[in-house]
Amino acid sequence: MPKDPNTTWKIAGIIATLVIVLILPIYHLKNRPSPSMPEGEDHAQTARFVGSEACRDCHKTEYDKWSGSHHRWAMAPADEHSVLGDFNDAEFTYFGQTSRFYRRDGKYYVHTRGADGKPGEFRITHTFGWYPLQQYLIPFPGGRLQCLPIAWDAAKKRWYHLYPDAPLAPDDWLYWTNNGQNWNGMCAECHSTDLKKGYDYQADTYATTWSEISVGCEACHGPGADHVAWAKLPEMGRPAVQNHALAVTTQDLTAGEQIDLCAPCHSRRMSLDDNIHHHADFLDYGIPQLLDEGYYFADGQILDEVYVYGSFMQSKMYARDVRCSDCHDVHSIRRIKDGNDLCLQCHRAAIYDRKGHHFHKTKGEDGEPIKSAKGDVLFEVGSGAQCEACHMPGRNYMGIDYRPDHSFRLPRPDLTLSMGVPNACDRCHVDKPTQWSMDAMAKWYGQTRRPHYGEILDAGRRRRPEALDALVSLAGDRLYPTIVRATALSELAGYGGDKVFSQFAAVLNDEDSLVRQTAVRRLPQGDPGHRLKLLSPMLYDPVRAVRIEAAAAMAAIPKEKMPPDTRRQFEKALAEYLRAMERTADFATSRHNLGNLYVNLGDSSRAEQHYLKAVAIDREFYPAKVNLAMLYNRQGRNDAAERLLREVVTDHPDFYEIKYSLGLLLAEENRLEESVVFLGDAAAGLPQRSRISYNLGLLLQQIKRDDEAESALTRALSVEPGNPDYLYALAVFYMQRGQWDRARSMAERLQAAHPEIVAGREMLTIIEKKGH
Repeated sequence: MPKDPNTTWKIAGIIATLVIVLILPIYHLKNRPSPSMPEGEDHAQTARFVGSEACRDCHKTEYDKWSGSHHRWAMAPADEHSVLGDFNDAEFTYFGQTSRFYRRDGKYYVHTRGADGKPGEFRITHTFGWYPLQQYLIPFPGGRLQCLPIAWDAAKKRWYHLYPDAPLAPDDWLYWTNNGQNWNGMCAECHSTDLKKGYDYQADTYATTWSEISVGCEACHGPGADHVAWAKLPEMGRPAVQNHALAVTTQDLTAGEQIDLCAPCHSRRMSLDDNIHHHADFLDYGIPQLLDEGYYFADGQILDEVYVYGSFMQSKMYARDVRCSDCHDVHSIRRIKDGNDLCLQCHRAAIYDRKGHHFHKTKGEDGEPIKSAKGDVLFEVGSGAQCEACHMPGRNYMGIDYRPDHSFRLPRPDLTLSMGVPNACDRCHVDKPTQWSMDAMAKWYGQTRRPHYGEILDAGRRRRPEALDALVSLAGDRLYPTIVRATALSELAGYGGDKVFSQFAAVLNDEDSLVRQTAVRRLPQGDPGHRLKLLSPMLYDPVRAVRIEAAAAMAAIPKEKMPPDTRRQFEKALAEYLRAMERTADFATSRHNLGNLYVNLGDSSRAEQHYLKAVAIDREFYPAKVNLAMLYNRQGRNDAAERLLREVVTDHPDFYEIKYSLGLLLAEENRLEESVVFLGDAAAGLPQRSRISYNLGLLLQQIKRDDEAESALTRALSVEPGNPDYLYALAVFYMQRGQWDRARSMAERLQAAHPEIVAGREMLTIIEKKGH
């Protein structure tokens, strides 16, 4: 059998501290510098950042490419070289509010609504982005830089608003003076070099610093002082140093290593640390967003602004070691070839760049362009012959920024019909129904339709019982993309049972850190002793995101139940978790995580503080409201709990889980008539959650609505025909109403399915006596 790649760290998580101490001297001996290498070889630790200008003389070709790139202009001081927008007393009106852009004494200003909703003058200090749009940054107290939502359309030379559909209220998280438009937390680390966020979560202030305001050479190559010093030596006098004294290796990388170099900025992720340019694993730096609802369509296509990494991880190109530089020049960021020539580097033109493959007219052929209902040309003749049109359908973000999907998928109009996901055919052929696209595909390529993991994930999102086995298989199948497996595991957590728990336990030892991290984060609740046994080794995981997630998951286990070595490692990993969450405590999600942590640690006061702060940051962040309501309920503060839950269900009437929680709270208060309203909605919205229908049936019995009670209990049993609670409840229901034949049927089913349950035999005895 092949050796398990995680054996080493798994053993390290189990053996005693004494053995670790014995190993340490050997480790240090093995990692002493070679006598032929100069001291201070770890340039990532010792070198300083010197700026891109220091690279120009020796690397002029690369510098010239970079100087015109989006990286170079990712951010800049606002001046005549960087500002693209019209500041000649230009005006822009948005829902009756007029903003004016102007200059004074060489500086740039905007007169617009401020934090209190009242008009005021604001000085613009920095540009943010370049093309197709440019935003502008305005300083605020507490070290904040805020992104103005009125942006400059660089292509059409006009001002436009990022949120055109409705005005945002000043207390909305997305309003431009609030956290949703805060540069320090939302944008900074990917638009500047050597960014140190410097957030003080207790004072709620920033001391953000950078070495270079734009994305410079050292953003990828790391701090360059040692390399510059080495390069300035006479050529014959330069010592043989590793990687020419550069802090980050960028040559001779594997495809995965190069992609991970780009991933910190080209991914939707939760960052755990400043980008220190030499993380061993991407998950030492951040946790990528899974293919979750609201971020991706069920088949993995981009939905929200998720950037490139999560898409590319799904592709066959990623699986076959295609890397970013195979398509993009790493210094100019431009594509290295135009049109189909880019794809024909690997795909044979005789097979793929011909009408027999794409079935579309090429540029120059006679034909009519595709037009909108208003008559505007959407797609010129020849567009459909471009590989990108069919295999990289994109979406507009920030209003006008079109970004192609990098999962490189086949068009699947059949999935549009079955799952509601988009497809490339319908994107162009706006005047045709999806069935027309599906018929065309069948005519060209045949009727066969390949299974797609999106069908499993879609069923998992809907909690369909038949998806359980498929999700288990998908989560454990290493032939599927890692992000797909991790997403399947996340969806699997919504199901219960031994099969689910066994799958989670199995993948805790997976070779991929994202799968391990997801398994730890979503591990179903179970016996504390069993959880302790499973999670303790994960505290020793070599990847930060995994071990800190293990610490958070173990927080509810009393420390006295942990062996001494486990407790020490738990405290260490917990400190890492706290640093990561406090670093990002300007986000509601991190405050929510801290609230959950302190609930598990038994510190209700701190938990409440963090939940309240999460809601203050984003009043629509409902998870914090729900968990705060649960905390209040445990404290007997049901009035406060009810108020929070009602806020959530009012804002989100389709959040049936929350309606269920509110219904249970009202039942606890003995307000049964109100309770059954919310439980009824929850049962209708989550028909596969049999326990909701069961609880609804019990409540309906108490208020003498027998027909409805019977119907609810029967629905619960139809979902789980062998559930002993449901069989028992229906047997009792019929016995109390003298319906002995029906009662006998339920009792017999209970006895047959669960002979170990004494109640079944006892009910049959009573029924035999009463039934005659």
